[in-house]
Amino acid sequence: MPSSDKSLAVDFGGITKDNVEQLRMINTSSFPVQYNDAFYKDVIDRRDEDLCKFAYWNGFVVGAVCARVEPIPEADLDAGAAPGRKRLYIMTLAVLAAYRGRGVGKQMVKSVLDHVAENIDTAKYADVDEVTLHVQTSNDGAQKFYMEGFGFEKGKTVENYYRRIDPPHCYILSKKLR
Repeated sequence: MPSSDKSLAVDFGGITKDNVEQLRMINTSSFPVQYNDAFYKDVIDRRDEDLCKFAYWNGFVVGAVCARVEPIPEADLDAGAAPGRKRLYIMTLAVLAAYRGRGVGKQMVKSVLDHVAENIDTAKYADVDEVTLHVQTSNDGAQKFYMEGFGFEKGKTVENYYRRIDPPHCYILSKKLR
C-alpha cells in the first residue's frame, strides 16, 4: 500500500558560478521582488555549501536556501548584549510552486540550522547567537512555517522594508541559538 506521506527526500548541492542562473530562476518564480546581480555575486563569492545550497529531487533543482553570518546591527542588540556578536541571516528560502508542501523547505532550513548547531563552537560560528530573517507582514504561510515549524519568534515590524510590493512592511523573525 503506498504511503500517504507526500514529503520528498531531497539531496543538496552547492551554488556556483556555473549554476547560479538556476538560483535566479527559482527566486524570480518564487518572490515578488527581484534580487540584483550583487546578491548572486555575493552568494557565489561566499562558496559556502553549508549555508547556500540547492535542493535536488530526482536530479532537478526544486528549491534553494541562502544564508550568511553577519554582525548583529547595534540597533538590534538586546539590552545588555555585548557588541560584536553575530547572527545567521536567512536571506532567501525558495521552493518551486509544484514542490511546495512536500517538506522541501523544511529540509533546507533544517540542514542549515543543523550545520550551525553541530559547528557552534568552531571559529566561524563562535560569536553567532541567533538566526534571523525578514518576512512580509502579509505572508502568513511563511510566518507559520518558521514560528510553528522551527520555534522562531516574531519581533519588531520594519516599515517600508520592501520596495514596489504591497504591503511593503516586514517582521523580523528570530530564534536564539544560545
